[in-house]
Amino acid sequence: MVWLSRDLHCRRAHATWLVIGALVTACSTNTSHQQVAMQASQAGDQKTAISLAKKEVARFSTADECSRTKKLNCGTLALAYSSLAEYQILDGDKRGGESSFKSAKEALGLMDPKQKPSATAMVYRDVSEAFWKIGDRARAVAVFNEGRAAGGDVWLF
Repeated sequence: MVWLSRDLHCRRAHATWLVIGALVTACSTNTSHQQVAMQASQAGDQKTAISLAKKEVARFSTADECSRTKKLNCGTLALAYSSLAEYQILDGDKRGGESSFKSAKEALGLMDPKQKPSATAMVYRDVSEAFWKIGDRARAVAVFNEGRAAGGDVWLF
């Protein structure tokens, strides 16, 4: 009987690791554009970062991913838009950044309320930091405060 329960425990543990491995693989595949965009931005190549972020936005802005009827990846779409906004702002395109930020907020509005506080915080933090980095302190503080009012959690800080 002890042998049987140990065998069952091992099979469950193995199955759990298979699921975790599949999730890690899926996540790493899904973030390839995001990872390269972040690296490009950190290297100062905002044009490349913007181009890659636009691909991520296009990928998640379909009706199958995020819409009023299907809210599968609305948080991911919001984060893709906030990354795009960040890169646009860092590239000097405040108008484009504000437009992408508005789209990020619209995607947040479609999210499941349970995940919304963290996604809200990350979206507003990305945009606030971008304005701070370019020296627009007043807009950075305004975005930060708007994120607090919108219900952003500790990720905002």
